[in-house]
Amino acid sequence: MEASARGPRRRGVLAVMLTAFIVACAGFVALGAWQLERLGWKQALIARVERNVNAAPLPLPAPSQWHVFTRADEYRGLQARGRYAFEREVLVAATTELGSGYWVLTPLLTAGGAWVLVNRGFVPPDLRTQVPRGEPQQAVTGLLRFTEPGGRLLQDNDPASGRWYSRDVAAIAAKQGLQGPVAPFFLDARAEQGARGWPRAGLTVLQFRNHHLVYALTWFALAAIMAAAIAYLLLDARRGRRLARDATRC
Repeated sequence: MEASARGPRRRGVLAVMLTAFIVACAGFVALGAWQLERLGWKQALIARVERNVNAAPLPLPAPSQWHVFTRADEYRGLQARGRYAFEREVLVAATTELGSGYWVLTPLLTAGGAWVLVNRGFVPPDLRTQVPRGEPQQAVTGLLRFTEPGGRLLQDNDPASGRWYSRDVAAIAAKQGLQGPVAPFFLDARAEQGARGWPRAGLTVLQFRNHHLVYALTWFALAAIMAAAIAYLLLDARRGRRLARDATRC
């Protein structure tokens, strides 16, 4: 009687283990497939950014054409001419390859009366109160970047106190009282050849982490382990049934 009771218990345990392993295997396969999708997306993103960065810069279009820019145009070179309003620039907290400090965002007023925010570059903390300015009249070549509303993780922008953690174009324009059309994007100024002063331009991050293939292979390897475990359980159960039949015949 004890042996007969043990049989159903073993089958119940086997059923639970098989179910768990099958669910885990399916989940690992799904995660691997998702990482392959992410790999395709990341490769397309990298190719698009490289294409935009290497394309010839375009003149800053009129405000009526600003709406044509989409995410596919980000990092495209644009050229703008105008006069910097240094008295209205803001500093945005930044972490770069040079360490922690600030981006210097300066409004540029074009001849047509439109505004575009220009990220003139990075300054270390000790230059926060004495950012070098240079000539107000400028021809700027920069990379098209879209607004970064709100702030960053766990740190919201505080316009009233002048604390900025992201390059939120609309909020900065409102706080600084920019009258007239304001571009819904900003420009990351490109570094001039040989320039080593401050603000330090040309620090736009153009390299994107792409470990999705490694992640996919890891998930598929775990799925293979689960599949091997399932096969082992089925073979072991089959062997157990065969031994039980042989014992019965004896």
